[in-house]
Amino acid sequence: MPRIIDSSSMNLTGQKIKQYRKERNMSQQQLSNKLETLAVYICRGSISRIEDGSRTVTDIELYGLSQILQIPIEKFFEN
Repeated sequence: MPRIIDSSSMNLTGQKIKQYRKERNMSQQQLSNKLETLAVYICRGSISRIEDGSRTVTDIELYGLSQILQIPIEKFFEN
């Protein structure tokens, strides 16, 4: 099955997630801990892999990231 996106990246949102996390002066571990309060379990290492594009992001994870970072989901896809 061909990929929809011709890229080596596993997601389109990682760089924006990193940007918004850093704008909030939040570490990857702090983000992981806050996500747990929403029952969204992403360890610090997985957040790192999401941010560098080597891991996919599920819809539930993206929703949790949106809630914790207080960013509308569509903002993660803007250039």
